[in-house]
Amino acid sequence: MYRRRAGHLEVLLAHPGGPFWTHKDEGAWTIPKGLVDEGEDHLATAKREFEEELGAQPNATEYRPLGEIRQKGGKTVVAFAFEGDLDPATITSNTFEVEGRTYPEVDRAEWFSIDVARTKINQAQAELLQRLEMLLASSPAGD
Repeated sequence: MYRRRAGHLEVLLAHPGGPFWTHKDEGAWTIPKGLVDEGEDHLATAKREFEEELGAQPNATEYRPLGEIRQKGGKTVVAFAFEGDLDPATITSNTFEVEGRTYPEVDRAEWFSIDVARTKINQAQAELLQRLEMLLASSPAGD
């Protein structure tokens, strides 16, 4: 999800929950993402994962493909961009268990300027930020 505030591009990133990520910041944030269910297309997966991880439906009128990237561990991420707004204080995430304790898959979300997002995002996903900027720059209306 992206938005413009005072003419500046901002992106919404999610911080993973759980004990491994508690004290990690730079390079830890991510776009909402997950595994494709059998028979599900990539856009349907992106919408479902956004809702599961942030507790909000992505009700955009247009979803723009950003292509795919491969993360360090080998996971392929197929991403889409859409314009919208969401109050990060309202997110609710699905949960997972580790050693008998329950954690949110996403413990917080935050809007970042594109420059700050480059330092916060998982470095393999930084390419998606560059693609978003190029996509928006090539749009007739600039958005």
